[in-house]
Amino acid sequence: MQDAIKDSETKMKKAIEVLKKTLAGVRTGRASPALVDGLTVEYYGSSVPLKQLANISVPEPRQIAIQPYDKTSAQAIEKAILTSKLGITPKVESGMLRLFLPQLTEERRRDLTKLIKDEAEKEKVSIRNIRREGMDFLKKQKSEKALAEDSAKIQEEQLQKLTDKYIEEIDKLILAKEKEILEV
Repeated sequence: MQDAIKDSETKMKKAIEVLKKTLAGVRTGRASPALVDGLTVEYYGSSVPLKQLANISVPEPRQIAIQPYDKTSAQAIEKAILTSKLGITPKVESGMLRLFLPQLTEERRRDLTKLIKDEAEKEKVSIRNIRREGMDFLKKQKSEKALAEDSAKIQEEQLQKLTDKYIEEIDKLILAKEKEILEV
């Protein structure tokens, strides 16, 4: 029956990883390759991750340089950046793309803060759903007499502690990202 707890914990860890990946893609005042890591580029009729098509570097604190391995892919990469939610227009010079990150306005900072809070709430709901699934499984086991009453109670408490732990971790991640966004 500990498998139910382990299974739930694995799913909760995945939810945290999804949130971390999402937060890494949220633009703050500083340049980071993670901003464009998740982009997919339509290249010769198929969707290809940007990092497979180009070398991504940060030559300056507010600049991302994208050096395509194949210079003919520069136009497709530019289109992917323009259609993304980044809100940045790339500058193309001799097959290389440069993204200049402007200083965030106060309004944009508030929008980003709201966006990350919404993402955090989605992951919290996901974690609560995982807990509910685990609790339902334990109740089913208890009703089928496959699990003793006191053992079920202990596992339900463990599941609740796990849920609290991961919800708290989400709160910490959001607080740190919010601080990073609001930092001028």
